[in-house]
Amino acid sequence: MRIIKIVLGLLLIGQQLFAQTPIKILTEQKGISLRGLSVPSEKVVWASGSKGTVVKSINGGTSFEWMQVKGYENRDFRAIYAWNENEVIVVAIAAPAVILKTMNGGLSWNKVYENVDTSMFLDAIAFRNEKEGAVIGDPINDTLFMLQTNDKGANWERVKGDYWKSDVVKGEAFFASSNSNLAYLDNKIVFVSGGIKSRLWIEGKAMEIPIIQGSNSTGANTMAIAPKKHHIIIAGGDFSKPNEMNNNFVKLNRLKYPNTSNKHLSATNHFWEVDKTVKNLNGYKSSLVYLNNKLIIATGTSGVEISKNKGKNWEKISNESFHVVQVQPNRKAAFFAGSGGRIGYTIIE
Repeated sequence: MRIIKIVLGLLLIGQQLFAQTPIKILTEQKGISLRGLSVPSEKVVWASGSKGTVVKSINGGTSFEWMQVKGYENRDFRAIYAWNENEVIVVAIAAPAVILKTMNGGLSWNKVYENVDTSMFLDAIAFRNEKEGAVIGDPINDTLFMLQTNDKGANWERVKGDYWKSDVVKGEAFFASSNSNLAYLDNKIVFVSGGIKSRLWIEGKAMEIPIIQGSNSTGANTMAIAPKKHHIIIAGGDFSKPNEMNNNFVKLNRLKYPNTSNKHLSATNHFWEVDKTVKNLNGYKSSLVYLNNKLIIATGTSGVEISKNKGKNWEKISNESFHVVQVQPNRKAAFFAGSGGRIGYTIIE
């Protein structure tokens, strides 16, 4: 009996250890939702969110400074981009559309863009290099809406021309869930839409993807491009049903010389083929990143998962809910941000 009790005790301890989250909570603030996260260096971390909140760490997450941007206490900064500990841009959702920039680490903020159109809703920001970047917003009159800058965000103008007047399906939009549905690939703008219609867009050309869609709460929320640029991964699901596993992950393989007898997605002089070997995630995910060409982290209200084989299998490492994840440069580690003003950190062994 004693041996049995010892064995049962060891099993219970093992289960408890397994159940413990490997994600360390570094800071939190009740009543704040964080969806913007930018980690420009190993030591510098920026986050942004509701109630005009901006958060900064300059020591790798050991301590954080919490700020509320004066005059914007009722705005939700769901997108953020940081160059360093001093120079940062935040983007507010809903109308009026506002983009703010600081050059002194958040001591003061300048309004670098404003649009009072009541239909405005800016979703995400990304930069191609130090100076050139873009912001995407929900379609206006069934036309893509995108802003661009070539001076590090000091000035913004709408991308115009027939090239961007692509047909947008009614009910197709862009989720402002984690600032991770917009990126650059070979200097081409890439983004994913969601809602009634969910597609991958490359330079204004839309391609069908096999992800759940058809209602306002479904579709792609996030995308990531592999370091070698041979793969694009896309995740989402139905945020109103966070535990469902139906068609919530897509991986595309880049083919330079496809078999023309097969149907492929084509863009930018290359072809993209759906990888049918990957598995669905264990629930809705709003953000994912590559740590290297094989290792992927995905997070959402359904928890945190990792794949060590390019999405062929997933392992749930935490039940913690986070909206966004970003890699820590030069480390095999990542930062997370979510509701309750929580910022977390994990090292992947």
